[in-house]
Amino acid sequence: MRSLIRRGREVIAPLVILGTVAASISVLTSSPASAQNLDAGKSPEKLFADGCATCHRSPRGLAKGRYSLTLSWFLQDHYSAGPDTAKALAAYLVSVDTPPPSAPAKPGAKPSRSKQRPPKPVQGQQ
Repeated sequence: MRSLIRRGREVIAPLVILGTVAASISVLTSSPASAQNLDAGKSPEKLFADGCATCHRSPRGLAKGRYSLTLSWFLQDHYSAGPDTAKALAAYLVSVDTPPPSAPAKPGAKPSRSKQRPPKPVQGQQ
């Protein structure tokens, strides 16, 4: 009986070692899982609605006169999943950062101070 147990161990031990080596090789040679960009293919408006509208009511004024490049760096570092998403969102924010058009003047309204002529110089002063 002891010889039978010994023989069983002699047969099983190499199989266990072989299985462990095979599993190790398959783990080491498999490619790592790549991350999936869930924002890929979304329009900038959709990106803003999904990620920014929670805190910001409107995209207007968020660019604050910044250049698109520096804004995209900031967005990539702090908010977006990748450079393409950050660039698209930055371009969108810059495009809507223009001030709203001024209302047309009402008839009979006084002109603003910036449109008035400067005062005439006083005679005798130089």
